[in-house]
Amino acid sequence: MEISDFLDYMRYERRRSQQTLQGYRLDLEAYVAYLDTLEGHVTVDTADTEDIRGWIEAMMDRGNSPTSICRRLSAVRSMYRYALARGLVSHDPAHIVRGPKKSRYLPQFVREDDMDRLLDSAEWGSDYISTRARTILILLYETGMRASELTSLDDSSVDFTQGEIRVTGKGNKQRAIPFGDELRTQLQQYISQRNQEWPQRADSALILNDRGRRITYEQLRKEVMMRLSAIGNLAKRSPHVLRHSFATAMLNNGADLESVQKLLGHSELSTTEIYTHTTFEQLKKVYSKAHPRA
Repeated sequence: MEISDFLDYMRYERRRSQQTLQGYRLDLEAYVAYLDTLEGHVTVDTADTEDIRGWIEAMMDRGNSPTSICRRLSAVRSMYRYALARGLVSHDPAHIVRGPKKSRYLPQFVREDDMDRLLDSAEWGSDYISTRARTILILLYETGMRASELTSLDDSSVDFTQGEIRVTGKGNKQRAIPFGDELRTQLQQYISQRNQEWPQRADSALILNDRGRRITYEQLRKEVMMRLSAIGNLAKRSPHVLRHSFATAMLNNGADLESVQKLLGHSELSTTEIYTHTTFEQLKKVYSKAHPRA
């Protein structure tokens, strides 16, 4: 069995993104590299359950996180399921293997009052660079889209008439995210200034970098990190923090879990449920108002 055949299947039949395929490739190559170290010329076709367990133990000894180990194991499981269904292997050695338990991950978010102070600050300039930066922050915070989804946006992705942005998420699944007046005004201002800055642009991208090309993830990450550094009590300053902040703000202000799931593009409700811990702020408010001794 060749890894390349499995990756072709994921690309053409399962329509996985290039980023996802690269992750699969690296994880499966790590698995094959481990098998090459074993005695007896063990291959993907001949590996058994104990070989996979040994691989997990080796990763744990190297200090790999439970999350990384479980991700790699998931890639191996997917490959063996594919191979078994097509008769390329006689059994699935990964089927009964369990990865290490993950420690519960609590997403960090920006408090609503901190976000309001940042976005409403009088220090924002009226120049193109400042307008672009503020547009990026509002896009991430008011839609909850992933950074990769933002960098993929074209002008045609924004429907000002319907008040929605069409994004393509994981697995090339499309969804529409509504937006309000603030984001509408900000986008219109940005597009106007961008068109003056780059009147002859050759790229259909909504957000451009300093060279007039589609902004990359790394450029976006650096921009967001720099702007979020104004919030002193924030340990993490990645674009994903604003996605967490969107979900937290929605739940704290009365949105139901299923609606937030759809807006975020989560395929499983359990993924969205991780944000429910942050609604403790709301519980404290209810307690303070309702309890006679609070």
